Amino acid sequence: MGVRSPKGRENGHAVPRAVAVFALALVALASGRDAQAAPPRGVIEHVVLVIQENRSVDNLFNGFPGADTVRSGRRHDDSVVALHPVSLNAPVDVDHARQTFVNSYNHGRMNGFDTIGTLPRQRNGDFPYAYVPQSETKSYWALAREFTLADHTFASVGGPSFPAHQYLIAGTADRAIDNPNRTANNVFWWGCDSPSDVRVRQIGSDGGADGPKVFPCFDYRTLADVMDDNHVSWRSYAPTPTDLGSIWSAFDAIHHIRYGPDWTEKVVTPQTRVLTDISAGALPAMSWVTPDFRSSDHETYGIGGHRQADATDLGPQWVATVVNEIGRSAYWKNTVVIVVWDDWGGWYDHVPPPQLDAMGLGFRVPMLVISPYAKHGYVSHRQYEFGSILKFVEETFALPSLGTTDARAGDLSDCFDFTKPPRDYAPIATELTVADFIAMPPSDVPPDGE
Repeated sequence: MGVRSPKGRENGHAVPRAVAVFALALVALASGRDAQAAPPRGVIEHVVLVIQENRSVDNLFNGFPGADTVRSGRRHDDSVVALHPVSLNAPVDVDHARQTFVNSYNHGRMNGFDTIGTLPRQRNGDFPYAYVPQSETKSYWALAREFTLADHTFASVGGPSFPAHQYLIAGTADRAIDNPNRTANNVFWWGCDSPSDVRVRQIGSDGGADGPKVFPCFDYRTLADVMDDNHVSWRSYAPTPTDLGSIWSAFDAIHHIRYGPDWTEKVVTPQTRVLTDISAGALPAMSWVTPDFRSSDHETYGIGGHRQADATDLGPQWVATVVNEIGRSAYWKNTVVIVVWDDWGGWYDHVPPPQLDAMGLGFRVPMLVISPYAKHGYVSHRQYEFGSILKFVEETFALPSLGTTDARAGDLSDCFDFTKPPRDYAPIATELTVADFIAMPPSDVPPDGE
C-alpha cells in the first residue's frame, strides 16, 4: 500500500467504507463470529505508533477512573509505603536496567522497588514509589477519557529502552537485555553506528544481564521488512542527533536497514517531520514516532534553556499535538494512533507481569488507543504486550506474521467497535502549537545511561 492522497480517500471511499463496516458486522454476527476480531479490510489505512519513555501504569495514570491502580506499595521487607507525587520533570533518573527489573519483580512479589538506585542518589529507597500529579498529565487523561486506555499492557521485555524499542519493531531483540555501554568519553551509543568497542549484554542463564556481550547491530527481520515485501509504506520519525548513536532510533540497530536504501528513504529526522507530513498529505501507512528527550516523559536531569522546552507537561503536549494534527486532517477517519511507553522507567507498579519466556513480560506500561473507532472512555483490562501492536498492524494490512511475540500476543480487538460509524474528533487543549515544536531546538541529551 503506497501513500495516497487523503482527499482521494475521503471523497472516493467514505460511503463504501461505512457500508462495508456495517455489512461485515452483520455477517459476523450472523455467523457467530466476534465482530471485533479485526478491523474490516480497508477501514483503517494508517497506523501511527507514538513511543514515549519510562512510565508505569501506577505512575502515570494513578487514580484514573476504572483503571487498575493503587496508592501504596510494599518494600522488600513487606512494609507498606504510600505512593507520593513526583513531577514528570523531576531531575532524578531511576535505574531500570535488567537487574533492577529482576530485583523489583522479586519472584512476583513486586516488593523490591526500594532496592534500586537513583541518580542523583535519594535519601532512602522510597523514591520510585511515586505517581505523576494529574495536573501534569491533563492531555493524557483527556485522551483516555475520550478513547481507550489499555491498563494491562506489559512491555514484552523486562529491560530498558534498547531492547524495548527492538520489540516494538520486531518482537525480538536477539536476547539483548540491557542498553549498550557508554564509551570512554561518556557517550551512549545505540546500534550499528556504535564504535567497535561498544557491546550490549545478552540475557544470562539465570535471567539476569550476565550473558555474552555482543556488538549492538543485528540482522533479524522486522515488521518494516514484512511491509517492504508486501508494498506497504512505512516511515520511522526520529530526533536529529548530535552523535548518531545517541537517539532512540530502533532501526539503527538493524544492519540491513541501516546500510540499505530504507535508511535514507524511510528513517527520517527530525521527529517533527511527522507533523509536516500529516499536513502535506504524505503520511505513510505505518509510522513509528520517537520523541526528542525533552518531550519523551523520561525523567529530566537539568536540561533547559528554551522557553517552550521548560514546560512541565511537554511530553503530554507533544502527544496531544500529534493526535490533534491527525484529528484535524482528512486522515482521521481511517487512522489509528497508538501511544505506548517503552518501559516502566524504574517506577513502582503493583501488577506482577506474567513470565512468558526468558525475556519477559516486563512491567505494565500505559497504552492509549486513539481512533474514530476506539471505544469511548473505555479501560481495557485485556492482557496486551508489544507483540499485540505488531499483530494489530499485521491484521490491518493483511500481512503475514513475523513469528515472534506477535504470534502469541492477543490483538487489540477489545479496544475497538467497528460496528459503529466513525466519531468526529474534538481537539485536545494544548498551550504549545505545531510551530512551537518544529522550532524547538534538539535537547542533545543521550537516552538512558543505566
